[in-house]
Amino acid sequence: MDTLWTFVVERRHQLFVDSYLHVSAVLQSLLIATAIAVLIGVLVYRSPVGSAAATAVAGTILTVPSFALLGLLIPVFGLGVVPTVIALVLYALLPILRNTLVGLSAVDPAVVDAARGVGMNRLRVLTAVELPLAWPSILTGIRISTQLIMGILALAAYAKGPGLGNLIFSGLARLGSPNAVPQALTGTVLIVVLALLLDGIFLLVGRFTVPRGIRD
Repeated sequence: MDTLWTFVVERRHQLFVDSYLHVSAVLQSLLIATAIAVLIGVLVYRSPVGSAAATAVAGTILTVPSFALLGLLIPVFGLGVVPTVIALVLYALLPILRNTLVGLSAVDPAVVDAARGVGMNRLRVLTAVELPLAWPSILTGIRISTQLIMGILALAAYAKGPGLGNLIFSGLARLGSPNAVPQALTGTVLIVVLALLLDGIFLLVGRFTVPRGIRD
């Protein structure tokens, strides 16, 4: 334990930088994945065939092992941030897409008819009625994807990606040296802590963005 604490104190600046890069890569990937998943959801949620096809494709991507996906992306995009973010976006799609479809499909048709009855066009109904009502479900999908890709990002060290995975891989590669275990353990614990912090932040976002009537 003393060795672990000493390692954290001595490397605190690097740990802060790696933690920042880890969270930054996750949030950027989530932003892109959310935009793509919601757009696809909006386009296909009225079509059972389209919804099933989109979910199947996203689900198939999720079954591809992360090392294999990175291995396919590296020859095309090289090492570093680009293949890492692309992989994270692909893995984050399914939970957000599925919850978008569930949320939009659950909107009461009577509410939509009422909105159209007061003169709202199709786009206005979508942006002012359907998406806000579906937002709690979409946010749940975002939270699930966050937890998913927080861990996957650690494996992106294989592609020289940013974040705490480099700390874990470096520690595992040096097993037997005094700092090897503290290094790998510190990276692992920080990923867990950061995942919990992000989940707490999204819970707060939900409290401030979901109307009380829907939340209750």
